Amino acid sequence: MAIIAVAGRKGGIGKSTIAGNLAAEFAAMGQGVAVLDADPQHSLVAWAAQGDGMLARCVEKVENGGEDLRTLAHKAEKHADIVLIDTPPGMPEVAYEAAMVADLVLLPCGPSPLDIFALKEALGLMLKARAARRSKKPRIRFVPSKVLMNTNLGRGLSESLEKMGKKVLPAICQRIAVAEAVNSGLTIAEYAPNSSSHEEFRALAKAAKKILSK
Repeated sequence: MAIIAVAGRKGGIGKSTIAGNLAAEFAAMGQGVAVLDADPQHSLVAWAAQGDGMLARCVEKVENGGEDLRTLAHKAEKHADIVLIDTPPGMPEVAYEAAMVADLVLLPCGPSPLDIFALKEALGLMLKARAARRSKKPRIRFVPSKVLMNTNLGRGLSESLEKMGKKVLPAICQRIAVAEAVNSGLTIAEYAPNSSSHEEFRALAKAAKKILSK
């Protein structure tokens, strides 16, 4: 059993998209999955409500932010192999609570310099949680997100993130199929299983699973 938190100090960097699509990839690996939507906007809940996909069966709303998060995460662990937590951008206390229970924290980052500035703040918060736990957990990894590979910023994002001292996982590019899947209430694995987007999320899930198995 493992808990993965997806965190960041800036909105619009793909946290909910990554959490929801990773849930589908882990489920395809035969893992029991639970998803906790701790963002007050409840984007994952809204996404799941658009259709009758797998997210409709595994997403749970966290009503009181960090106050209930640890309890709900440990409760979800009892019936799921993988628990994914989607955290809000503007509430560092919730992200901190998620880091206090997570085995792995994924920090998505877009190609904008503003995204990288916010990433540094998020990394500091995660390191603070790890120090409080007196542990090597949570493990922390960067995820290049909403990447446009036909731009200089997009092509150089992974290299820029590596210079910040944490390992970088496979990138997620910005593709219209992902937005179409959300609009249909489906994950990319359900909506476009033969797409490049699906391959990207599958690669990310495999990389995360490898970290958790160590």
